[in-house]
Amino acid sequence: MSRDAERREQMCLLAKSLFDRGLTHGSTGNVSVRCEDGGLLVSPTGTSFGRLDPARLSHFNAAGEHIGGDAPTKEMPLHAAFYETRSTAGAVVHLHSCHSVALSMLPDTDDDDFLPPLTPYGIMQLGRVKLLPFFVPGDAAIGDAIRGLAGKRSAVMLANHGPVVAGRDIEAACNAIEELENTSRLALMTRGLGPRSLADNEVQRVVTTFDVEWQS
Repeated sequence: MSRDAERREQMCLLAKSLFDRGLTHGSTGNVSVRCEDGGLLVSPTGTSFGRLDPARLSHFNAAGEHIGGDAPTKEMPLHAAFYETRSTAGAVVHLHSCHSVALSMLPDTDDDDFLPPLTPYGIMQLGRVKLLPFFVPGDAAIGDAIRGLAGKRSAVMLANHGPVVAGRDIEAACNAIEELENTSRLALMTRGLGPRSLADNEVQRVVTTFDVEWQS
């Protein structure tokens, strides 16, 4: 199997895993992977993560021209913005996962540090997560907002919409976005119960030990 074929199969396999476990639903969510030549493979518009066809993935060349497959997701601006501002990004995943969306709706959620430091793993895999305001899906302004972060965040939360995570490859991006959803679930489960979050010095130990990007 060629490297391109392997990449396509892996995208569809991991997308189906996310769908089968309820992390996105219907035709929501989109995913992209950077190719070795600088081009992109992208999930097509209006498709379900549970039924992606490797042969029909949207294909872009390094110049950003659509050269094959079905029409891409309308959320191309957010994918492009991450690739433009983070040289280490090899994949971008966007979901409509329930618990993270619910947490984004609560009035006292920290815009600059969306996830409370409940476990070391959210810190290790995501760093600080920026909560962005509501945008109409597909709005080019989403890309502008991500570019405005100047590559300092690997993950953002779109208010009332869903998380977006960039990773070094598709597996890393999927693992990180699952951690984001799980930490959001923990935050909701313990809300109002006075949970013991990690103290600042404990957070710093995690950041130092695992060389985490911890931009303010």
